[in-house]
Amino acid sequence: MKINSPELKGFSSSNVWRMRQYYETYQNNPNLATLSRAVTWSNNMLIMSRAKTVEAREFYLLLTKENKYSHRELKRQMDSLIYERTMISNEKNQLVIAKSFGLTALRDNYTLEFLDIPTIHKEKELRKSIVANLRDFILEFGKDFTFVGEEYRVQVGNKDFYIDLLFFNRELACLVAIDLKITDFEPQFLGQLEFYLEALDRDVKKKNENPSVGLILCASKDDTVVEYALSRSMSPALVADYQLHLPDKNLLTARLNELRELADINEDEIML
Repeated sequence: MKINSPELKGFSSSNVWRMRQYYETYQNNPNLATLSRAVTWSNNMLIMSRAKTVEAREFYLLLTKENKYSHRELKRQMDSLIYERTMISNEKNQLVIAKSFGLTALRDNYTLEFLDIPTIHKEKELRKSIVANLRDFILEFGKDFTFVGEEYRVQVGNKDFYIDLLFFNRELACLVAIDLKITDFEPQFLGQLEFYLEALDRDVKKKNENPSVGLILCASKDDTVVEYALSRSMSPALVADYQLHLPDKNLLTARLNELRELADINEDEIML
């Protein structure tokens, strides 16, 4: 079809080029074509221009459809490399995630560049800044999360204990306890979180809700230490680290490729 044809009257050459790009991208993939129709034109253009693989495009189309992202919200997610971070998290934590369906809503890394806190900060500063920027925090975690409380009090015996942040995930119908740490992960942190989850399930969880899940959100972590700590834990818990700046795409892509290559090697060994 020629650009100056009557059917294209009123469209600029750049718009026509984008429509042709859209057609060529999805013409041989009915699944993605169907998904794309549930997403706005501007978001489709963003996904097509920045997601370079079929898998990444499907991920962002599904994410945008399910969360009804605006253009600004989708751009923020793509800037934070949520596809690469989610794939890395799933590759590293597939055995842990298999323990509880509720853990599928969590990742092992979060980007909190929107927080207005210094690089060196206290746990109270981190918690207060998260609450002050709750909309962006929930955007990073997922729109199915609703905020229940800060320093949520649970009483066990004659003592009061306080959970840093408590959320409820509507899709999974479960409470999500987040324990904040500004240091490297230590195995003893897990015992504290497991105690919180037990208290929530006994005294707070409603009968129609699923068992509570927990996340230790710390400044950094050694993956081997985390794997050892979680390997014998029966509690639905995950350990994640946070960063206060947008991640480096080259480093994340290289890490994802390393994990996939390692998975292929392990699979070949099993077959042998």
